[in-house]
Amino acid sequence: MSEQADSLPETDDEWREILTDEEYRILREAGTEPRFSSDLMEVKDDGVFTCAGCGAELFDSEEKFDSGTGWPSFWDVYDEGTVETRVDNSHGMRRTEVVCANCEGHLGHVFDDGPEPTGKRYCINGAALEFESED
Repeated sequence: MSEQADSLPETDDEWREILTDEEYRILREAGTEPRFSSDLMEVKDDGVFTCAGCGAELFDSEEKFDSGTGWPSFWDVYDEGTVETRVDNSHGMRRTEVVCANCEGHLGHVFDDGPEPTGKRYCINGAALEFESED
């Protein structure tokens, strides 16, 4: 689903109408899916990973890698400005949260232990994403 920023849902009830329960828990309540539960872990096709909440293009399949962590991982974003980061002090630790720049949906976290050329590991909940194949 592709949404313009001015046509995004404004209330929790509106978000609940367009998202599944799991998507809502992750995107709107900063939840986390179980490790190795996402079918997107196995995606090897060329294409773009988009936000399940608003359809914004977030990650290119060329930047996806197997981190062994149990969540889809990327070493870079689709385009500068497609995601934003925030300090996350939940769960007794300091992490960097990644959110969709368009709808502010929680995607996951970014760490500095990824591969070159960025050294980043965007550890993203598969339920926060949809995959659009180039085929």
